[in-house]
Amino acid sequence: MNDSFKTPLVVAGRVLLALMFILAGFSKLGNIQGTAGYIASGGLPFGSVLAVVVALLELLGGLAIAAGFQARWAALALGLFTLVASVLFHKFWAVPAEQAMVQQLLFMKNLSVAGGLFVVAVLGAGPASVDAHRSSRLVAT
Repeated sequence: MNDSFKTPLVVAGRVLLALMFILAGFSKLGNIQGTAGYIASGGLPFGSVLAVVVALLELLGGLAIAAGFQARWAALALGLFTLVASVLFHKFWAVPAEQAMVQQLLFMKNLSVAGGLFVVAVLGAGPASVDAHRSSRLVAT
């Protein structure tokens, strides 16, 4: 691949990966009670507290990945969160047959997203990021 495409593709990848979390975080913050009810329907306690924590994790973590700020940690946190949420809320193996296909699709999509997040956690945000800018400033001083 031509090196001139690498940086724009990394930025696009980060933004696209983060967009799902940014939008979900805003949505959850706009409807904490609904989110708390959904969390409670999964059998988890402290629905209201978890709703706020999850909304902030998604929003702030998504923004961090998009900007490339502490992207490795944000990606690791969101990747682990996504795996846990998938097991708790997309139990395709335990739903009626007419719901299994959609739940399996959502489960597999989340596994793929978690995989992308783990790649960011390992490789970092790339050259066009706050992390890279901060790193280059530390090396220069």
